[in-house]
Amino acid sequence: MTTTTFTDETRERAREIIARYPADRSRSALLPLLHLVQAEEGYVSPAGVAFCAEVLGLNKAQVGAVATFYTMYKRKPTGDFLVSVCTNTMCNVLGGQEIYDTLAEHLGVGHDETTADGAITLEHAECLAACDYGPVMTVNYDFFDGVDASTAVGVVDELRAGGRPMPTRGARLCTLKEMAVQLAGFADERDGAVADGGPGEPTLRGLRLAQQHGVSVPGFDPNTPIRSKAEADKAAAEAKAKAEAAKPAPVEASAAPVKGGDGASAPTGVAEPAKPLESTEPAKPADASGSTTRDVKAPDDKSPQVRTAETRQPDADTAVPDAPGTKVPTDGTGTAPEAGDARSAEAAGVAANAPAGDGKPAGDEAGAQERNLTEAKAGTDADGAGPSDANETGAQK
Repeated sequence: MTTTTFTDETRERAREIIARYPADRSRSALLPLLHLVQAEEGYVSPAGVAFCAEVLGLNKAQVGAVATFYTMYKRKPTGDFLVSVCTNTMCNVLGGQEIYDTLAEHLGVGHDETTADGAITLEHAECLAACDYGPVMTVNYDFFDGVDASTAVGVVDELRAGGRPMPTRGARLCTLKEMAVQLAGFADERDGAVADGGPGEPTLRGLRLAQQHGVSVPGFDPNTPIRSKAEADKAAAEAKAKAEAAKPAPVEASAAPVKGGDGASAPTGVAEPAKPLESTEPAKPADASGSTTRDVKAPDDKSPQVRTAETRQPDADTAVPDAPGTKVPTDGTGTAPEAGDARSAEAAGVAANAPAGDGKPAGDEAGAQERNLTEAKAGTDADGAGPSDANETGAQK
């Protein structure tokens, strides 16, 4: 059983992460929190899952579902350096599989396995999104471009010897735990951590071709300064005022008297409303919806669950007898009840089944959980039954 106790620094950082989000949306902090626990343990352990569930008010199943979905969250101890070799189509054609096979034999490990010294974890990646630099591999998500079997072996040997080879692009290498701190949203405090790296030649190739052939966006002036927000707002207000001034003046109503239907004059200045033009084309039928049920607009204050219930089982005011999949409720005598009866029953059902909040799913009622834990520790249920009887009682409940 994992008994990891997270440090005070981790707990303080967890509170800082949660504070970045609205109070009723705190579960949005789950992704950076998983990186945070991985930064302390090197992977997301069962204790890390329990920690995230505790600070966010979730259950462990919810946290585990997220942690197992994303491959960047490791579920077992991982080495200081995660070496990922792209074996997808483009890199594979250029030798990616050969590089991976060579590293696997050299290190004596397979996919998602770690060397005995805990330094290297090897994995093959489906795509590292750098096809123009292939074949590529990454170390803790920093790129080594255009590698071959020999250079890849040189990189891992230097890592195992305690060195930090310089990536082709990006900052200086750091350990997986140090990387997880950055992914959790905290700055890398190492000296020169983000001072190196730059764009590669394939990335700049398009720009250089455009410069060589004089290709640019029409009207583009690279020397145009970027306006401040105040200048942009002022320009937008001027453009709006200019557009308003360009609008045609509204047509005033005729002041001539208009005869009413009885021959009397209508009040001065009141124009007779224009009659709609009669069309000679036949009226087009309304689009068929496949149902004879009338469209009933639900008030905005109704929840989606209530709207769904009304669609499936409308009350006497909204139901149509021949609507597909519907049946008008009756009181046993064949008479449809009043609409108010259906609404009362609906309100009672909603009151008895409160929707789950953002922090807890349905069924996670704290009182029931505490009661169950207390009974389990005491080895007896509320009626004084022994452990075996308590199990039977629990199953019946």
